[in-house]
Amino acid sequence: MTAHETQATSPRSRNAGDTRGTLIRAAERLFAAKGVDGASLNEIKRAAGQRNAMVLQYHFGDRAGLLRAVLDKHLPAVDARRDVLLQQYEDGVGGDGDGDDGSGSGAVELRPLAVALVLPAAAKLADLDGGREFLQIVAELLNRPEPLVEVVVTKGSSIYPWRRLLEPLLAPESTAVFHTRFTAMRFCHAELAARAAARPRRDDRLFTSRLVDLVTALLAAPVSEQTARLLHERDRSSRSGR
Repeated sequence: MTAHETQATSPRSRNAGDTRGTLIRAAERLFAAKGVDGASLNEIKRAAGQRNAMVLQYHFGDRAGLLRAVLDKHLPAVDARRDVLLQQYEDGVGGDGDGDDGSGSGAVELRPLAVALVLPAAAKLADLDGGREFLQIVAELLNRPEPLVEVVVTKGSSIYPWRRLLEPLLAPESTAVFHTRFTAMRFCHAELAARAAARPRRDDRLFTSRLVDLVTALLAAPVSEQTARLLHERDRSSRSGR
């Protein structure tokens, strides 16, 4: 065993890892229960059984660093699952095995991409190591008046290829004006957070399948004549006011 390996497995190193993990788990619980800004760092430190006043700063730097650590604990698994589904979609074998949902060819084409959004995150409902808390935290970040998208969707996120594959299937105004893809993300995570905050169920498959139905319908929703007319009036008014 090398000196590096000896150091990596030393009691001091293991204790540091245990302390970091305990702090992350305490942050998951309190961020989910009180909000990312509502839980104080002192509360998190006490919930983790830590007395050292500088322990959070030592491991994470600040609140943003602690939040990053919580998200980084869960996002790689979500991204990995989504990457597999997106690759299956590109290979022509996407979908969730349900076949035609009876809502038209456009919705059928969109359903595999709705699956790719919903299922990887929904898997966290069964993750007993903070998965349900993670879903509540993400929903809060995405559904704020000023969403913290950049905190959730970081460089290399599977959301980027998901957005790219969706774009040619949506009307231009759906992406450029109404931000339908982001609306689908917000809705999806709000529903998952509500499920995660409730008592655990023995089986989430029916809930998840129906959530895929709803996200598919949201993505496939056409721009009505009335909405198109109001958009045209707004644009005309903006141009005349210049």
